[in-house]
Amino acid sequence: MKILYALQCTGNGHISRAYELLPLLKKYAEVDLLASGHHSQIQLPQEPQFRFRGISLLYNDKGGLSYAKTIFQNDLFRALKDIKSVPVEDYDMVLNDFEPISAWACKLRNYREIKAVSHQAAILFPGTPKPERKNRLGGIVLKYYAPAAHKTGFHFGKYNPDIFLPVIRSQIRSLNPVNKGFYMTYLPSFSDEFLIKKLNETQVEWKIFSANSNGITYKNGNVKIYPVDRKKFLKLFENCEGILCNAGFETPAEALFLKKKLFVIPIKNQYEQECNCVALEKMGIPASREFNIIKIREWIASDERVNVEYPDESDEIIRRILGIAEEIPGSV
Repeated sequence: MKILYALQCTGNGHISRAYELLPLLKKYAEVDLLASGHHSQIQLPQEPQFRFRGISLLYNDKGGLSYAKTIFQNDLFRALKDIKSVPVEDYDMVLNDFEPISAWACKLRNYREIKAVSHQAAILFPGTPKPERKNRLGGIVLKYYAPAAHKTGFHFGKYNPDIFLPVIRSQIRSLNPVNKGFYMTYLPSFSDEFLIKKLNETQVEWKIFSANSNGITYKNGNVKIYPVDRKKFLKLFENCEGILCNAGFETPAEALFLKKKLFVIPIKNQYEQECNCVALEKMGIPASREFNIIKIREWIASDERVNVEYPDESDEIIRRILGIAEEIPGSV
């Protein structure tokens, strides 16, 4: 069996999940990797057979999704050329983690053996938490950015039989978390200058991970800025008191797994994060739609934490995915 694993590289969460699922997938099949997107700071789990710039969602420096930047700073003509170049017919199955080039290659050629395997797929299931105020444009983007008929999702809770709990990377599972009083933040949708100014209005120590630090570590008041580094991030994550982050999926899930305090700020105009924020609030996680320093101070002063259990379901996930439509013809 030959599978094309198509991976979205905008951000780091999709790649982190691939590190866990790809080795298990190789137990049953020969796997080629397709990667697109250009804003990840971590290495891919294997050398991709296909590498495209793709179509990335882009943000302004106030934490909002910028539709103008997304349209004008992505090369849509190049993306269309890339879509036409993907040989999806050479594969028995395409597994797609919210990756648009392969998804549209399948759709335009009516290739039906594509299966979405992503958190975004989970949000499209009925019954998952969603904001009362509809975001029609955001919903359209989520539905058509990487379309696929068959879906397996990941979410903070099991809202549907085809939704699994978060895939927690093995590096996180192996940590021995303690709380040493300092706080972390990874908010790439906000500028460093904005975060430094705001977080210096609190009385606790902060560690900021920044993609814009030019590889330099420096301190400003009670805020220390680090370049994005996986090992350093894990060490500080293990020892922090809490983390302030966007309402993405992987980082909040890992914080919950480690029993860390968590506060989320959804990226404006990004429907996925609006839905995540609602789900987390229903679980008791504090959140704000703006960077509200008063609420953040209240969160710092509180010691309330949410208790969840996220067992390792990775092998079951792979077996379920590969057994959805047909029996596995053989292993390699």
